Amino acid sequence: MAQTFTKTMARNIFYGGSVFFFLLFLALTFDTSMALPDRDRRELLDPTTERGQQIAHGKALWEENNCIGCHSLLGEGAYFAPELGNVYVRFGNNTEAIKAFIQSRPAEGIPGRRSMPQFNFAPDQLEAIAQFLKYASEINTAGWPPNKQG
Repeated sequence: MAQTFTKTMARNIFYGGSVFFFLLFLALTFDTSMALPDRDRRELLDPTTERGQQIAHGKALWEENNCIGCHSLLGEGAYFAPELGNVYVRFGNNTEAIKAFIQSRPAEGIPGRRSMPQFNFAPDQLEAIAQFLKYASEINTAGWPPNKQG
């Protein structure tokens, strides 16, 4: 039963495999798009609610002040300063602790040590950043970061 492998057989395997994996890709893409809204809790980003507006304002402040230039958030960004995807948990599930930490940063750096600058945020801006970081910590990240320290 020695059968030769012909061009037609190879072509059929190639096209059949291509169609199979393309359909598999479409199915997985659809499954992911259906699972994401449940995972990232988009109801918290509703712009008609006060918390949704605070989260959006906090994200805008995050971007305007280039926080990602030093910190990482959910694995994205620079690794100069700590990961902030779980900072809310690290600070004992307390937004007041986050605000106090940001306010306590020195206006000038400490020689020989990395330190966060003082941004002189207004109280409403501090609340917005704290709410944004709280929201980021509540996203289901499948175990990222791997430890509490970030």
